[in-house]
Amino acid sequence: MNRYYLAIDIGASSGRHIIGWVQDGKMLLKEIHRFENRQREENGHLVWDMDNLWNGIIDGLKACKKENMIPETVGIDTWGVDYVLLDKDGNMVGDAVAYRDNRTADMDKELIKYMSEEDLYKRTGIQKQPFNTIYQLLALKKENPGQLEKADSLLMIPDYFNYRLTGVKKQEYTNATTSNLVNAEGKEWDMEIIEKLGLPKKLFGKLSLPGTTVGTFSNEISELVGFKSTVILPATHDTGSAFLAVPARDETSVYLSSGTWSLLGVENAAPITSDIAKRENLTNEGGAFYRYRFLKNIMGLWIIQSIRRELNGSEYVEGKKSKYATGRAYSFPDLIDEAKKCSDFETVLDVNDSSFLSPDSMIDAIKDYCRANGQNVPESVGQIMQSVYLGLSRCYADTIKEIENITGKKITGINIIGGGCQDSYLNELTAKATSLPVYAGPIEGTAIGNLVIQMITAGIFKDLADARNCIFESFDIKTF
Repeated sequence: MNRYYLAIDIGASSGRHIIGWVQDGKMLLKEIHRFENRQREENGHLVWDMDNLWNGIIDGLKACKKENMIPETVGIDTWGVDYVLLDKDGNMVGDAVAYRDNRTADMDKELIKYMSEEDLYKRTGIQKQPFNTIYQLLALKKENPGQLEKADSLLMIPDYFNYRLTGVKKQEYTNATTSNLVNAEGKEWDMEIIEKLGLPKKLFGKLSLPGTTVGTFSNEISELVGFKSTVILPATHDTGSAFLAVPARDETSVYLSSGTWSLLGVENAAPITSDIAKRENLTNEGGAFYRYRFLKNIMGLWIIQSIRRELNGSEYVEGKKSKYATGRAYSFPDLIDEAKKCSDFETVLDVNDSSFLSPDSMIDAIKDYCRANGQNVPESVGQIMQSVYLGLSRCYADTIKEIENITGKKITGINIIGGGCQDSYLNELTAKATSLPVYAGPIEGTAIGNLVIQMITAGIFKDLADARNCIFESFDIKTF
């Protein structure tokens, strides 16, 4: 009789339920359910459709029952930085505002009224990004302080869904570190920072590590989905889970979790909060087993996803239409083919430019960027795609050099995991730009890492090294 475990992996554009089990020494996966994640305009802000996400989670659990694959445990991972506030009755206070909303514009100027950016980095080790939770809370304090006063608890997005499944509130460590409010050395909320910013201390409790039991499904949920299961904390930040899925290899390789965001870096036993690390805008995100992910957040496939939506006339934000709809349904392989046709087009984007974070039109943003920077403006689909691909591969190469310089490590290879590892053209360009071998796979890196924590907790694997050896034997890894 197989023992099943369920990873609910929710990304910026979709969520999916993936059942995992080990059979004959190999990890096997089955996608049970997939659902859309979308944003909408609400009360003047870009917000997550939390009801849609919750319905997707429940529908996926019902699908497990229908497939007769009942998981012993369930783990949820999502993106970082975003949160909800709850009142004393457990009801949401305000909306779940999305990190791409522009409310955090200029909040870095608000921050320095309380403390310097240098001190913040020394204490938390987290790279400056305008959408970090710290800036979101400062924006809320300025715009609607009544919500903070009314709130009784703060939960990151996966913590909130765990609460709805079990009735138990726990704040998980890896996702909390993306807030810019966790002390890197102390590994708990930095109450000195929180006090300086004038944020309610009651919102920040004891942090829980991956592998912690949250609780069992409430009676209401059990009746609704047809079974009872136990909710376990994986590394609830999706990158934290993804890094766990890197197959067994030496420590001189970098990891690249390639999806909506590209997260490129190494694992360290201690945070690096030097001046040069801050200057290069590298981050020290907390990982499972208190391993630090020393990496850079790179804009990633979000740019390509946005281009595709515009060309296909589909909506990312509810109600926003595209003027670039062609009447043709471009697939990702179609876009790769178009880029290859324009391989001699030499315009290179700075993919981390802020203009690409949340533009009304990504295609317009790319053209405007090129005009402003004196580069040839891409006109065809192929030219647009080629400029993005060159920008991504160049950024990967530059970031690896920064990591080598700061850590003193000589990087010998790149391990790419996640959906982006399927993009053979980007893999080829990355190998060329870095002069390093690229190892692509596994595809379902985040879900696998989520399952790893559940399986270690269940005794299926004795430790992370054991799990990584199994991953190496279980999944196809391509070399470029």
